[in-house]
Amino acid sequence: MWSPQSYVAASVAACSLYLAYAYIYCSHKLLKTNVLNNDRLPSLVYLYMKYLAKALTRRTGRLYVASSPRRDVVYTLIGCRMETPLLRRFCSAAGYGWDYPDTDFRDVPLCFPEFLCRRLLLMVLTDKDFRLSPAGLVHVRQSLKTLQPVDELKKGPFMLQVKVLEYRQTDAGVEVDICLTATARTGCSVWESVLTLLSKNKSHKGSPRTESESHSDEPASGGVKQVKLRVPWTAGQQYVWALCDVSSSWLLSLPARFFGSRLQASPSLWMLSACLAEIEKHKGVGVITAPVSVTARFKEPLPVPSRVKIAFWETTGNGSESSAQGLSFHMQHDGSNASHVMGSILKS
Repeated sequence: MWSPQSYVAASVAACSLYLAYAYIYCSHKLLKTNVLNNDRLPSLVYLYMKYLAKALTRRTGRLYVASSPRRDVVYTLIGCRMETPLLRRFCSAAGYGWDYPDTDFRDVPLCFPEFLCRRLLLMVLTDKDFRLSPAGLVHVRQSLKTLQPVDELKKGPFMLQVKVLEYRQTDAGVEVDICLTATARTGCSVWESVLTLLSKNKSHKGSPRTESESHSDEPASGGVKQVKLRVPWTAGQQYVWALCDVSSSWLLSLPARFFGSRLQASPSLWMLSACLAEIEKHKGVGVITAPVSVTARFKEPLPVPSRVKIAFWETTGNGSESSAQGLSFHMQHDGSNASHVMGSILKS
């Protein structure tokens, strides 16, 4: 007869086998293809294991050779649907207000599709053909555009895609451009964003977020609207706790936490969303209604809790290039005047 200890040991072994099958083996099989259904995604447990394995075996700032040079690193997610509770919590965390999606004449926030791509981005960063270490990546630039109102994604199943575009060697390290897209059920592109991430060379001195940046887009005089905000210490964590998942921006800050950094900073996704939310509140929804293009440069990390001031002003193209009107914005620390985000909005 079996003793109680034997039953316990057998139960633990059975549970371990089941968990290994459900969270590791099934996820491994799913990643054999780069087109996945939203109902069946690889587990975060498996993706984090791959993340840590690559982070421990690769150095930052070094461009590695892909195991399959002719294979594009791209993942596509089909059968996605807009989840209203998730959208409401995102709006509340980003400063739009929990009832934002129910308000008339307002589109889905411009940064929300980026949040929906968080799992796909993690899959790209941990892919065997991704040529950088996923650890220590710094978000330095972003450009996004909407060709149609993001509300189009509410009308039925839509598709998300994350793809590596190119790598560039720079003085500070290696930059990689990653394209995120959202396509409506009709097959028309609705939203597109290009993230530029930097894998910094440790021997390089200086901050990658502030080098070679000019302030030529600062207003010469007048016409500047300024808003002050309190940034709670939960500003970054709300994307994790309130939304019960991991955002791409928070993920990129994980290595610093693993290696002893006690500085808690607000993610770039939150900073950009907060800027756009305040601009819409004061300038109206028409400023960011599709078609529109947004560019942003991320500079110094934003420690939390703290206070920031967001300034925005109207700009007009000059010369023969363009006469289109737009807005520029700038987020600074309300004390040290350290610059965190600079960007512009242009109606297409």
